[in-house]
Amino acid sequence: DNEIVSSLPLQMSLYFNVYFFPFWWLSTVVMLHLKYPVLSDYYKFILVTIMILASLIEVIRLYLGYMGNLQEKVPELAGFWLLSLLLQLPIVLFLLFNEGLKIQPLERAVHIVFALFLTFQVIAAFLILKRMVNKLATHFCLNEFDQLEEHPVPDFYSLGKEERAVSRAGRGLC
Repeated sequence: DNEIVSSLPLQMSLYFNVYFFPFWWLSTVVMLHLKYPVLSDYYKFILVTIMILASLIEVIRLYLGYMGNLQEKVPELAGFWLLSLLLQLPIVLFLLFNEGLKIQPLERAVHIVFALFLTFQVIAAFLILKRMVNKLATHFCLNEFDQLEEHPVPDFYSLGKEERAVSRAGRGLC
């Protein structure tokens, strides 16, 4: 009943990501500052927008990851997983593979490390979410079973047609 579902590998990854993110941000901003004059106008706009969005998303994402994993909260962990998979990972892959950005070796290195963090976290969060949801569903079914023992339902065959449909619909999940 008190089984812990939190993931130590995911938590360690989040912990190291918290310390890596400022280094990633600083190196990306320094490289952006150095190559800003040679970029085309639309890449200047795109990169500045990406840096602002990635910074905001990362702070929210790491907070949700910590709360979702440590407190075993499915909505927070699901939010973390969705932000990682649908926003942060595509942004980092764009920064890593778009040659129009005139990628420097330092940028490539930090983007690769960040992409590895994100890939591991997406996979680990998915597996932990699956375990958490299964645990919550089992807990819900056991609670429903305990309530059934306390307040038994009348015999199935003695019910009228209308009552049978209601009793069947009520027991569909477990």
